[in-house]
Amino acid sequence: MNALAATNRNFKLASRILGLDAKLEKSLLIPFREIKVECTIPKDDGTLVSYVGFRVQHDNSRGPMKGGVRYHPEVDPDEVNALAQLMTWKTAVANIPYGGAKGGIGCDPSDLSPSELERLTRVFTQRIHDLIGIHTDVPAPDMGTNAQTMAWILDEYSKFHGHSPAVVTGKPIDLGGSLGRDAATGRGVLFATEALLKEYGKSISGQRFVIQGFGNVGSWASQLISDMGGKIVAVSDITGAIRNKDGIDIPSLLRHAQETRGVKGFSGADAIDPSSIFAEDCDVLIPAALGGAINRDNAVDIKAKFIVEAANHPTDPEADEILKKKGVVILPDIYANSGGVTVSYFEWVQNIQGFMWDENRVNSELKTYMTRGLKDVKEMCQTHNCDLRMGAFTLGLNRVARATLLRGWEA
Repeated sequence: MNALAATNRNFKLASRILGLDAKLEKSLLIPFREIKVECTIPKDDGTLVSYVGFRVQHDNSRGPMKGGVRYHPEVDPDEVNALAQLMTWKTAVANIPYGGAKGGIGCDPSDLSPSELERLTRVFTQRIHDLIGIHTDVPAPDMGTNAQTMAWILDEYSKFHGHSPAVVTGKPIDLGGSLGRDAATGRGVLFATEALLKEYGKSISGQRFVIQGFGNVGSWASQLISDMGGKIVAVSDITGAIRNKDGIDIPSLLRHAQETRGVKGFSGADAIDPSSIFAEDCDVLIPAALGGAINRDNAVDIKAKFIVEAANHPTDPEADEILKKKGVVILPDIYANSGGVTVSYFEWVQNIQGFMWDENRVNSELKTYMTRGLKDVKEMCQTHNCDLRMGAFTLGLNRVARATLLRGWEA
């Protein structure tokens, strides 16, 4: 089941639990706007090449739409639609005043030079500049994009609308980016895990963790969990997988991964088959890579007691059912990885106010939001006698539905 089908399935289940009528359900599901643009640029050798760009704006009942821009060969309308919808529920679960959006360009950024990436980003911004904005739709980095990409979007947008730092988040600090933004999703995963374990009388310290994915989110989560006494026993990324049952030295692994661009070949752990990462014995499994990684084929081998979804849609519905029968507690993505968009909201607030916060305040506010978020999800679980995934979906869906009705948009 692809990401869009799985997201729609969870939406329908949550809608039934809440008892929403068919008209309101349809209104909440249909995107506000879908944009498809052609971006033609000259390559460094003078030849012309065209790429297709997308922006799906799903919902703006609770505030401006918000969502990442990804550069990836497999960007397509279904994926962008699913991620835009997920962002709507995610911002509602986090209780920040945004709706959902998502965008991307179907390209392989590794095949493009920095100057080609800049030209592509500027042309994409030219195509959509009148459809995004500080109080309309605020892009952010995603897979294949970064702070530099946001700087180019900000500069190109500002040519049309004047200097507008709040039009994107995830910017470089020198252009109004927030302190703590780079670590935000990984730190949010830490706070979410901490809050979940506390419900079971446990703490981070002494627990064994497996991290699938060692990019920005996985590496920050590993570092922060390790700093709090958690034991990282296995890690994988695109280059390979490693294991050390006594705990991996994360600072050394971070240095190795930076030097060699991956975890493969790290001397402080044994190499293992990457496909067996989910079968490693641990207390907490954190999938932090691409969607659909946990499926019916590998779910049966999972030994973890808790799964914290740091990636978007890492567990497909069939795997969900298998894991539920095994008694595995799954902390869903629309709550667990909301730290990034929460600190993006803090950045937007700082830009609008023209007053920047220190990093301690950013991290303290994030912990408050993540801790309160799990409390709100648990209350919905108790009210509707459902698991954490449905608790999060019903919480997000209920907040968006209430805003839609209050605004008179249900017709």
